[in-house]
Amino acid sequence: MQVEQTELKCAVVDDSRLQRLAIVKLIDDHPSLELVAEWNNAIETKNGLLDTPVDLLFLDIEMPILTGFDLLDDLENKPHIIFVTGKTKYAFKAFDYDAIDYLRKPLKKDRFNAAVEKALSMTRLNSEQSSIEDDDYIFVKSNLKKRKIFLSQLKYVEALGDYVKLIMEEGDPIVVLATMKSFEAELPEDRFLRIHKSYIVNLDKVERYNSRNIEIADEKIPLSRHKKHSLIEALNS
Repeated sequence: MQVEQTELKCAVVDDSRLQRLAIVKLIDDHPSLELVAEWNNAIETKNGLLDTPVDLLFLDIEMPILTGFDLLDDLENKPHIIFVTGKTKYAFKAFDYDAIDYLRKPLKKDRFNAAVEKALSMTRLNSEQSSIEDDDYIFVKSNLKKRKIFLSQLKYVEALGDYVKLIMEEGDPIVVLATMKSFEAELPEDRFLRIHKSYIVNLDKVERYNSRNIEIADEKIPLSRHKKHSLIEALNS
């Protein structure tokens, strides 16, 4: 499986042109970074960020008029921050600003790359969480506890006497006290279909089917004869 390459749009903020050049060189050498701006003070940066989307800011702290901390205090929407400074005395305060990392000048390539990898990992994690949180979900009661079930993770539902069993993408099945009819009513009909008296399937998970069963992740699930037409219509809609 090919992993999608994450690329971060970066900007460098430093009142020293030579220091900016050193950081720019490291950015240019990194395959996951794209330089979109260079600014030499906090005021210029604040104005520039209005028109230039930035994922990651390499930010100096000691600058004329406004410090790097002053800049962050003025920003409503902050990008990821990697502080780059010549002094260690600000390190503790830097992490009050949720900094990804704190790099000392002069920069070393391996230390720079390690900081960038932290930023990439956090970006990927935030993206995954955002994708899940944006998804539809329902709450079910299992083992006397309420559990949030993301519908994109639900493969199919199986009748189990007075209970239903939820088969998920990951983890053990979840058993819920409910009838198939009542649980079916909780699910969006454009995404889930009851294909048998004992089975409801997530239509997005269906890989193959014939007149007798469907397959989801190499599992065969029986298909009622009178439900085949409904399945075909649902998959083609």
